[in-house]
Amino acid sequence: MTSTGQPVPPTLEDVRAAAAAIQPYLSLPTPLVASPGLSQRWNAEVSLKLELATPTGAFKVRGGIFLASRLSAAERSAGLVTASTGNHGQSVAYGAAAFDAEAAIFMPAGANPDKAAAIERLGADVHLVGERFDDSRAAAEEFAAERGATYVEPVKEPRLLAGVGTAALEVLETQQPDAELVLIPLGGGSGASAWTIVRDGLGHGAEIIAAQSAQSPAAHDAFHSGSDDPRPNETLAEGLATAVPFPFALDILRARLDDFVLVDDAEILAAVRALWDLQHVMTEPAGAAAAAAGELLHREQPERIAGRKTVVVLSGANATRAQLRGWLAD
Repeated sequence: MTSTGQPVPPTLEDVRAAAAAIQPYLSLPTPLVASPGLSQRWNAEVSLKLELATPTGAFKVRGGIFLASRLSAAERSAGLVTASTGNHGQSVAYGAAAFDAEAAIFMPAGANPDKAAAIERLGADVHLVGERFDDSRAAAEEFAAERGATYVEPVKEPRLLAGVGTAALEVLETQQPDAELVLIPLGGGSGASAWTIVRDGLGHGAEIIAAQSAQSPAAHDAFHSGSDDPRPNETLAEGLATAVPFPFALDILRARLDDFVLVDDAEILAAVRALWDLQHVMTEPAGAAAAAAGELLHREQPERIAGRKTVVVLSGANATRAQLRGWLAD
C-alpha cells in the first residue's frame, strides 16, 4: 500500500511480465493503422490503435487475462466477482474461462444486452442489479464477501493495470516509438493510468491526453478540482459511465497525465460517424471518445495537434444493431 492507502501501481517490469503471460491467449499486438482521413482533417499524422481487435472488442481483456493468470488455486476455486457496464465484465469472464474459474458479473438492469449475452457465452453468471454502475458495484461487493470470492475492483487492481498497459508498450516501444501525442478514452481510468505508467517507465516523451464524456465527468472534475465528490452520470457512452472517481487511478493520473478534456455526447456520436465515414471503423461511443477529443483540439487548439504524430486509442466495439442505426444516422 502507498501512503494514501492505495495499492502500489504496477511498474514497467510488471507490464512486461503481463505481456508474456497474455500472449498465448490473444493475437498481439493489436493493429496500429494510419488514418489518412483524420490526418487530413486534423492536419496531423494520425494512427489508430485498434483495441477493438480483441476477442471482447476492448482493451480491458488484457487485464482480465493477466489477473486470472496470477490467481492461486484457492482463488480460482472460490471464483471471481465484479461489477461492470460490459467491457470490464467481459474481460473478467474471459480471463476466468481461460483459467477454469467461475465468474459472476453484476451489471445495471438496463445494461447493453449484447454485452450481457457475450459475458454469458464466456460462461460467467450475469446479475442485473440497480439503475447505474455504482448500484451494481455495491451489490457485487456484498455478493463476493458473502461467498468468499475474489472481488475484482474495476480500477483498484494493479494486475489489471499491468495487463492493459501492454497496449501502450506495443505502441510506444515497437509500433510507433516516435509518437508525440496519445489520445485515450477514460471512464474509470485504468487504461489512461496504464499508458502513463508505461510512457514514464520507458522515459518516452509522448504527451497523453484523456477524454471523458461531459455527461459523466467524475474523473475529469476530480482531476482538475482536487475534489472527489460524486458527479452526474448520464452519458450514453456505457464504458465511460460512472458517478464517482476511482482514487487508485486518480492518484496516478494526477501525478502523470498531461491533460484531461471533456467531450459532449453529441461530439462523441459525431466521432462514431466520422470514424465510419473516414476509416470504416465501427466503435461504440466510449470507443470514439478519443477521436472526439482530437476533433475538439483541432477545432479549439489546433496548435496542440497540427503536424504531430498522433495515436488515437479506439476501444469498445460492443453495440447493438439498433444502437448503431441510431448513432450512425445524421
